[in-house]
Amino acid sequence: MAAKQVFIFDTTLRDGEQVPGCKLNTPEKVELAVKLEELGVDIIEAGFPVSSPGDYHSVNQISRTIKNAVVCGLTRAVQKDIEVAAQALKYAKRPRIHTGIGTSDSHIKSKFNSNREDILQRAIQCVKWARNYTDDVEFYAEDAGRTDNEYLARVVEAVIKAGATTINIPDTTGYCLPHQYGEKIAFLRNNVSNIDKAIISCHCHNDLGLATANAIAGVLNGAQQIECTINGLGERAGNTSLEEVVMILNQHKHLGYYTQVNPKQLNPMSRMVSDVMRMPVQPNKAIVGANAFSHSSGIHQDGFLKDASTYEIIAPEEVGADSSKIVLTARSGRSALAFRLQKIGYSFTRNDVDALYESFLKMADSKKEVTEEDLHQLAAEYQPVLVEAV
Repeated sequence: MAAKQVFIFDTTLRDGEQVPGCKLNTPEKVELAVKLEELGVDIIEAGFPVSSPGDYHSVNQISRTIKNAVVCGLTRAVQKDIEVAAQALKYAKRPRIHTGIGTSDSHIKSKFNSNREDILQRAIQCVKWARNYTDDVEFYAEDAGRTDNEYLARVVEAVIKAGATTINIPDTTGYCLPHQYGEKIAFLRNNVSNIDKAIISCHCHNDLGLATANAIAGVLNGAQQIECTINGLGERAGNTSLEEVVMILNQHKHLGYYTQVNPKQLNPMSRMVSDVMRMPVQPNKAIVGANAFSHSSGIHQDGFLKDASTYEIIAPEEVGADSSKIVLTARSGRSALAFRLQKIGYSFTRNDVDALYESFLKMADSKKEVTEEDLHQLAAEYQPVLVEAV
């Protein structure tokens, strides 16, 4: 059976920019958009045009610049929002308007002081407004993760009939467990009569650390698009991490899915986003963290040095990372010490390394990591002793 494409919808420039301190100016947004297109994402959500003159200008400039990817602008279910987004996207070769409204009872009652029937009509109306400007309309059912499935199916069927071509099912609060989110997607696939006329999209937040797992569960149950950000940036605890979902689908080819993203650009893209948005990547972040390919435990180091695949399921060069690192700590063993000494030019025998090891452990216990400079110091102190012993 032929592999199915999963479309990658990148919202780093919209949801990712909502992280406090990560505000971007127009040149920065355009620069990142160009790199996202080179990375191979299918859709770039460029911003929320009605939110500010600066965001409008950024979306407009990105629309003029991007050649192949779809350029998307976010709106509320408000006619003015949609008109402004359409104007901002006027020069896009492939424009998309992303519009929608909250569908959970929590949003309907507390946020809108409304009822299900009124929200259903507003959902239909916003899609019709958007279709006046483009054939590519994505509808989001905000807080779909906590929306009753029967009602959600009614809304989805109605907005597809009104002209929506992509249906976004956001787990806005990151509440769902993977099996619950997967079942929600499956329910829509099985209970919306016109679902074949639209692409289902996963937009998952990371409040409980489940965004990536939920997005993959969505795909396994019939979703064809994942909305994500570089480094998992986003509102509160963040969004689904682009690099994680791409590499999960890459590694598990037996699932039968692929993306157009070039994995070798993942680490350079991560570093660029981190630098431009002034947001460090946590060292233990999957795929792109500084420690993603570092080994410090003696057991791990010994296995890795014998065969890298014992502890690395991804080679660093696959994702554009630097080479794997053997980090020397008090947990490191003799094989790691010998390896690092050899890397800096010392040819010690096994007995030599045994003689050095006790001193190495004393040094390692006194600091977080033994550096290259420390190794030169150890070697210099013990080489005379080693020579005399010979």
